[in-house]
Amino acid sequence: MKLSRSISWFLLAFGVWSWVIWVTFIKNLYKDGSGLAFDDAGDPTAYFWVHLTLAVVSFVLGTVVGVIGLRGVRAARRTS
Repeated sequence: MKLSRSISWFLLAFGVWSWVIWVTFIKNLYKDGSGLAFDDAGDPTAYFWVHLTLAVVSFVLGTVVGVIGLRGVRAARRTS
């Protein structure tokens, strides 16, 4: 399968965007003062674990998509 140059750049940008967004979200999740992420004793709540799982899955998918995009960009540069 051959990806176009624009699709390759889009996938690479999406992978980077995913990392930026979810790293920011995790930082905010750890600093949560509303009581959603941590209970009164300081223990993580179900909200914390669900959102941490979402972030980890998004990291993995963002990495995979970004790597596919990077490989497409490299391939497009070799052929041009």
